[in-house]
Amino acid sequence: MKFTKMEGLGNDYVYVNCFNETVENPSEVSIKVSDRHFGIGSDGLILIKPSEVADFCMEMYNADGSQSEMCGNGIRCVAKYVYDYGLTDKTSISVETLAGIKYLDLQVENGKVVMVTVNMGAPELVPANIPVKSDKDILVREPIEVAGVNYEMTCVSMGNPHCIVFVEDTAAFPLEKVGPEFEKHEVFPNRVNAEFIEVLDRKTVNMRVWERGSGKTLACGTGACASTVACILNGLTEDEITLHLLGGDLKVRWDKDENLVYMTGPAKVVFDGEINL
Repeated sequence: MKFTKMEGLGNDYVYVNCFNETVENPSEVSIKVSDRHFGIGSDGLILIKPSEVADFCMEMYNADGSQSEMCGNGIRCVAKYVYDYGLTDKTSISVETLAGIKYLDLQVENGKVVMVTVNMGAPELVPANIPVKSDKDILVREPIEVAGVNYEMTCVSMGNPHCIVFVEDTAAFPLEKVGPEFEKHEVFPNRVNAEFIEVLDRKTVNMRVWERGSGKTLACGTGACASTVACILNGLTEDEITLHLLGGDLKVRWDKDENLVYMTGPAKVVFDGEINL
């Protein structure tokens, strides 16, 4: 199987051009290629496929083989791949995902995509649709007990479920200990991505993330979008902010008039290769 390893802010995936390749049992393949000792090493597997409703289709699998609806860093890399590898010459494209069709604008320099802005769509705030078990209309600073500790969470879906918690110091926060407890908490029927946010000022935050199915990662695009919405709902920031993640920075804007979230960030090719499965 020919592949390309790509990363968006260190959130790395193995990408396969399914216009040319066929991947049988992608869940098993994702587990194998994601292994950082015996495989290629990644946060998961992303298949780039034809679509009947958009320019391309993105199919995403986590490192544990589970399938996810959407990946913000991943879809930026899809945009770079299809342009840089000659599948399109358009600088505005549409990509079908399990979270709906997303629209992307590509910034090209010297014939290569360097930055991508993604229209991530409208944030979902209704608990049943995130999903979160709750009888509330919206979950903003909602109390939750996790592993015997009381927190306040704000819950948002950007096509996949997110739980945002504000902390005083992300660097000191015990992410590896607390993250798995949030992910598998009983109030999240489909598990959850957990983001821990330290607000620096009205336009800047630090973010750490524990991703459902992949664990601690360097960045999460949908998580950055959900966290921006949570910051605004809590009155902590302006409508456009910069998020500092371990892998780099993302800019996210929530246009409340349109009720659309826009994310801008980089995408890079790490290397091309071939693996026997």
